[in-house]
Amino acid sequence: MQIQSSGMQGLQSAQSGLTQATIDVAKPTPAQSATPTEAITNVAQLDKTSALLSANESLRQGEASAKVIEAGSETIGSIIDIKV
Repeated sequence: MQIQSSGMQGLQSAQSGLTQATIDVAKPTPAQSATPTEAITNVAQLDKTSALLSANESLRQGEASAKVIEAGSETIGSIIDIKV
């Protein structure tokens, strides 16, 4: 049961990370709300890139957590089959 608990925590963490990343991507950049300068534009692009990378990382974490849950479920199923 410990494996599935870890997998669920991983999924929840991935969901939180993905939610935050999408919020960061959706935020207006300073270049959109004020007169842009080269430095502000470069920082805004870096922030969007970081947010997109974070979203991708959260996606991979969610996929890995789902595999952990699947492996735990298969293991528990095998143990039940052996004992029955």
